[in-house]
Amino acid sequence: MNAWRVLVGTVVFATAATCQAETYALIVSGLGGETQYEQRFQSQADSISAAAAKLTGAQSRVTTLKSAAATRESIRQALKTLAGKVKRDDRVMIVLVGHGSFDGEEYRFNVPGPDLNATDLGQWLDQIEAGEQLIVNGTSASGAVVDRWRREGRIVISATKSGGERTATRFPQFWLEAITGSAADINKDDIVTAAEAFDYATRRVAESFKADVSLATEHARLEGDSAAKFQVGRLGAAALSGVDAALEALLQQRIGIERDIEAVKERKATLEIDAYYDQLEAVLVRLALLQKQIDSRAAATAALPGGKS
Repeated sequence: MNAWRVLVGTVVFATAATCQAETYALIVSGLGGETQYEQRFQSQADSISAAAAKLTGAQSRVTTLKSAAATRESIRQALKTLAGKVKRDDRVMIVLVGHGSFDGEEYRFNVPGPDLNATDLGQWLDQIEAGEQLIVNGTSASGAVVDRWRREGRIVISATKSGGERTATRFPQFWLEAITGSAADINKDDIVTAAEAFDYATRRVAESFKADVSLATEHARLEGDSAAKFQVGRLGAAALSGVDAALEALLQQRIGIERDIEAVKERKATLEIDAYYDQLEAVLVRLALLQKQIDSRAAATAALPGGKS
């Protein structure tokens, strides 16, 4: 019986490791207009791109378009390429940084040559079949697109609440902090979700205006039902999982156990107090034992040349 259990466990483990969905990212920085903005947008795009490479497990799954290269046509081609290779089970993250405008009817993303309007961009986005999508529009006036771009399975985050907030935004910088550091990782599982990153960035934006003793000119929005599970940043052991399928499978098991913990907590009101703590303890023991495996595997992976198995 023990041998059978080991065999079944091995098959399940191998299946989880080999059938995982892929994550793809497109990072675009538009025109800055002034040198300070141009440099800021390019730097943010580069850093978000590097974080996305850790998230996806390969730089080849990340496309970055900046300044002169971020034209309307190049963005269209990049989205067309994504649509051609992304499967239904895959995840897609798109991040826009730069300046946006809104004339009361149409939002436009400022890029070299003809600006890219919300209607065209929305139509191109709809060609991507990925079941899980995240669009982060960090530009000014970005709130104008939220309701237009939202779809089933898609999360839309904007730096502003409406098209009327037109001042250069601070949100992208704090979003970058959220996906590259541990401050936004509330449950300390080395994974930053869209919800965690949004909460962190929103809070830091508010704090920055308060520190400047100035009226806040931007208020971020999030629409979508899956922000609490959509991963946008990986740290520590999780950052290595993209190049180690076995580690990825262990982390997926941890997500399952964390959900079991939440399920037990939700049943607390229906359980006797001793039964509640017995059930909670059992799941926490499972989590502790699994975490030992994750730590061991992560250490072994990090020790290999290039951090790859």
